[in-house]
Amino acid sequence: MDCLDCITKIRKGQHLSYEERVIIELRLKESWNINKIAKELNRSYNAIKKEIKRGTIKLKKSQRYRAKVGQMIYEQNRQNSVRKTKIGECKEFIEYVEKQFRKDKWSLDACVGKAIKNGEFTRKEIVCSKTLYNYVDKGLIDIKNIDLPEKVRRSHKKRRIRENRKKLGDSIEERSKEIEKREEFGHWELDTVLGKKGEKEPVIITAVERKTRICIWLKARNHTADALMEVLEKLLSSYSNRINQVFKTITADNGSEFSRLSELKSKGIGVYFTHPFSSFEKGTNECHNRMLRRFIPKGKSMLDYSQEDINFFAKIIGRLPRKILDYQTPEELFKREIKLIYDSKE
Repeated sequence: MDCLDCITKIRKGQHLSYEERVIIELRLKESWNINKIAKELNRSYNAIKKEIKRGTIKLKKSQRYRAKVGQMIYEQNRQNSVRKTKIGECKEFIEYVEKQFRKDKWSLDACVGKAIKNGEFTRKEIVCSKTLYNYVDKGLIDIKNIDLPEKVRRSHKKRRIRENRKKLGDSIEERSKEIEKREEFGHWELDTVLGKKGEKEPVIITAVERKTRICIWLKARNHTADALMEVLEKLLSSYSNRINQVFKTITADNGSEFSRLSELKSKGIGVYFTHPFSSFEKGTNECHNRMLRRFIPKGKSMLDYSQEDINFFAKIIGRLPRKILDYQTPEELFKREIKLIYDSKE
């Protein structure tokens, strides 16, 4: 008699194939018991027992297992086990997502979060962000993967801080650690975005506030320190005697265009510089630079765009709901902070 305590390694998580069902049918005709069949197929005793029960049909005077019957019932059960797509039940929400994505350039996650936050749809009427991205992958909605600018595989390589060869001013290492928490308003990251290469080609100066994520994009006449300072002085003057409340610190890289940036310390603004080849140290600004590239691709001359065009692009980005901001927009938070500053008594 065969022992039930079989020590053979049993395959798990793999369904029986039709060929295995045929073997079961043949072995039962040869009067093999369940345990012996399980050993031959390297399956568990219960798996074979359940399969025989599933595929057994009644004859006039007896019962008999049929491989074709077992396979047919298995395939029917598999069809019923697949969860039905919810896309037909949330047609209005899908139309809302496509509209916001095309018109206001919202991300798919922003559409989900804002819809819930504003109470425009109930939980039963929407699908989650992951499901939306799955719909895009399967081509079920009118949005393609190529339309998603941030859907790229990010590098997970370890970043190494290189020795700071240029010394334009105070290193980011000297910046207060409290700024990393993003709890205080007034700490900015600065960078420049180039179009075509050339001495007379304009550039865009990008400034992003760390707490609210508001971005200010300004056109400069060229990629020099003097041109950059002209634009910054104009920006700072627009806040008159509130400069030190709106601009507490500025962090930039070691590009030559920032060689005069430390002059702003005379206005009471803290100025810090990242390490060379360490763009991740001002990652908020780098992220928004990629957003700018949605409107102005690399190699495109900035001469083709006016300051009004650039302001329009910045306004679109400023009105994007952000998950990290609890689906509020940078524009909403920035206006709130500025109002607090001007309403406060000195």
